[in-house]
Amino acid sequence: MKKYVFGADIGGTTVKLGFFTVEGELLDKWEIPTRKDEGGCFILPDVAASLEAKLAERSIDKEEVAGVGIGVPGPVKDDGTVLRCVNLGWGVFNVEEEFEKIFGLPVKVGNDANMASLGEMWQGGGKGYHSIVMVTLGTGVGGGIIINGRMLSGTNGAGGEIGHICVNDDETEVCGCGKKGCLEQYTSATGITRMAERALNNTERASKLRAVQYISAKEIFDAAKEGDDLALELVENHGKTLGKALASVACVCDPEAFVIGGGVSKAGSILLETTSKYYQQYVFHACKNAKFVLATLGNDAGIYGCARAILTKE
Repeated sequence: MKKYVFGADIGGTTVKLGFFTVEGELLDKWEIPTRKDEGGCFILPDVAASLEAKLAERSIDKEEVAGVGIGVPGPVKDDGTVLRCVNLGWGVFNVEEEFEKIFGLPVKVGNDANMASLGEMWQGGGKGYHSIVMVTLGTGVGGGIIINGRMLSGTNGAGGEIGHICVNDDETEVCGCGKKGCLEQYTSATGITRMAERALNNTERASKLRAVQYISAKEIFDAAKEGDDLALELVENHGKTLGKALASVACVCDPEAFVIGGGVSKAGSILLETTSKYYQQYVFHACKNAKFVLATLGNDAGIYGCARAILTKE
């Protein structure tokens, strides 16, 4: 009988590893460095060696382990083929096949954002739902779509890249993706800060933000909570932009809930309320009952999702 499962969230600096029961209890978590030398050829063997060491430490037979879920920072096809992970030095190759050869157990590989979404649905803010859209508002805007418990990765592994929905045809500055007017240019942590700096430079309106040397998303939301007019306007525009975009997303995948995570989500209820208000204004009537909830797993969402992915592998 299979009792355990591993989750491995591979990042550009470290690999986060988790050891779980098949019911979803996190028994142990740890990290190892991501060795990107020589095209990242050491990464998978390092992960395998660390998992082997954990089994030996706990005196657990490999036959008791259902498998390993792996999240990577790049697009992944349904068969486990990674389509270049620039941050790892990887080109195009099938990670599932490669790791199964090394470790000898079933493997499921997915994009890290999609894995985090699955984790939040399994044991986090989305628990109890079967179809969610995870929205990560950090340095950029990431997303993951789970429909009936399955990750929606798309043909090229780009399913859920909601940060690059175009929301402004008149934008002159270029997004990190090379296009202009992307959602993440306005609703990410760096995006709302950019909007604040633009507003402060283009007007002479009084605002507490003028006294802040290094404006952050936290400073903006905190000022809004204190009633600062300019900050309130920035938060309102943020909610309108995000809510309108998510209304469009809902027309495509009709989720039960939107789970909001990332650094900006720490703003809490003010973020959920403004986003939900504009979502209701723009959404197709059949999708109006979608809930807005906060993510709860933080940086552990990835390992949870990786563990869950191998348990649902067809």
